[in-house]
Amino acid sequence: MTALDPELADAVAAIEAAGVPEWHRLSVASARRVEDDVFTPDERRDVALVRDLSFSGPDGDVPVRVYHDDPARPAPVVVFYHGGGWTLGTLDSVGGVCRELAARAGCVVVSVDYRLAPEHPFPAALDDAYAALAWATETAGAFGGDPERVSVAGTSAGGNLAAAVALRARDFDGPDIAAQHLLYPMTDRDTSRQSYDEHGDGPLLTRADVEWFWDNYCRSPVDAANPYASVLRADHADLPPATVVTAGYDPLRDEGRAYADSLADAGTPVEHLQYPSMAHGFLSLADDVAVADDALDAVAARVESA
Repeated sequence: MTALDPELADAVAAIEAAGVPEWHRLSVASARRVEDDVFTPDERRDVALVRDLSFSGPDGDVPVRVYHDDPARPAPVVVFYHGGGWTLGTLDSVGGVCRELAARAGCVVVSVDYRLAPEHPFPAALDDAYAALAWATETAGAFGGDPERVSVAGTSAGGNLAAAVALRARDFDGPDIAAQHLLYPMTDRDTSRQSYDEHGDGPLLTRADVEWFWDNYCRSPVDAANPYASVLRADHADLPPATVVTAGYDPLRDEGRAYADSLADAGTPVEHLQYPSMAHGFLSLADDVAVADDALDAVAARVESA
C-alpha cells in the first residue's frame, strides 16, 4: 500500500491536535460549529466577484454564493454542492475550494447552501440541489455565466448530490448538464467494502461517521435504498461525462471506484482520478499539501474542458 503523504500526515496531525473528535461523537449543533471553524480557510484566494444571493426553492429560500474571477467574460458554470454528510457544511467552509475552482478553471461557481439533515431528511437536500441547477441555468447570464455550459460538482455528500442531480435531470427531462465532477463521493449506504475495513478509523472520516451521516439523512432503509440516495444503485447510462476523484486512505474509496466503473460499464464517459496517498477531504488542504494542489489543478482542467 502507498504510504500516507507526509504533508497530508502533518495536516491531519494539526487537525487532530486542535481537538476535533470524530463527527458522530458530537451533537449535530456542535459538529456543525467545529466543521465550520476547522475548514473555513483563514486565507482566501482573491476572486473578482463574490456575491451572496438566494432563490425561491421547493420549501423556502435557498442561499447561494456566486464566484466569478472575470465577470466581463462569459464563462461556463459549475453548480457546486458542499460535503458534510448532508448534516454539516456551509458556504464558508467550502469557500476555499470554490474560489480555487473559479480562478483555476475560469468558470462561474454557484455554491449551494442546501437544507441539512436531520432536520430536513432525504430528499430535501436533493430537491434544493436540483432546484439550484434549474435556477443557475435560467439565471446564468445575469452573473456572466453561459447557460449552454452548466456542470455539477461536489465533495463527499455533495458529490452524491451532484450525481443524483444528474440522474434526476436525465430521468425527468431536466436541464442539460455538460459534465459531473464527483470528488470522493458518497455513493452507497453499504459500509462493508474493503476500504472501510482498511480505513474505517480514519483519518478525517470514519465508518461510524459515515453511518451516522446516512442515519441522519435517511428516515428508513427504504430511503437509503432509493437510487437518488444510494446513487450506485441507479442505472448509469445516458448520463453527462464524469470525473470521479478517489483517495487511497478514504473509507469511501471503493464506492467511488465502483461508481466510476458502473458509469463506464453503462457507456457514460468517465475519467477516474486516483490519489493513493491522500485521505478524505484532501482537496480542502491544497494550501498545505502539494499533491492536493496538483489534484485541484487536475479537477479545474476537467471543469474547464467540459
